[in-house]
Amino acid sequence: MNITEVMSAPIKSVTLDDFLKDVKDIFDSNDIRHLIVVEEGELIGIVSERDLLKNISPYLNSNVYTTRDLATLNQRVIHIVTRKPKFLTLKHEAQDAVDLFNTVRIGCIPIVDENNAPVGIVTRGDIIRNLHKIQMNRPTSTQVNSEEVVKTSDGD
Repeated sequence: MNITEVMSAPIKSVTLDDFLKDVKDIFDSNDIRHLIVVEEGELIGIVSERDLLKNISPYLNSNVYTTRDLATLNQRVIHIVTRKPKFLTLKHEAQDAVDLFNTVRIGCIPIVDENNAPVGIVTRGDIIRNLHKIQMNRPTSTQVNSEEVVKTSDGD
């Protein structure tokens, strides 16, 4: 099963010069937890919602925030981006994403075209939603005859 069958597209992206306020607004208005960071149309990093929350004041959504708390939103993406993320290409299979999630501790996998331009993203949720289809397309190492599996309780 090709990776395009499980990836989410189109993607949301930001640049290194965008403010964390913009990142927060994107996360708040969309049901996503990862943003692709691009420079001149090419993948250069990822910002997760967790990255954002670690870098802004926890008092922003309360009634006791200060000017200093608001200033945390004026930081730029360049300060919190995870650079050189693991990625897959359009030629990869969904099983490659499963294998990558099982070997590297990451929350998402950007999917890029032949020009390193992001075209989609795969999350663990995408894998779980498509697990049955992925497993159906996975070659098995042993084929079992269905007659060998069926046994009766009376010893037949």
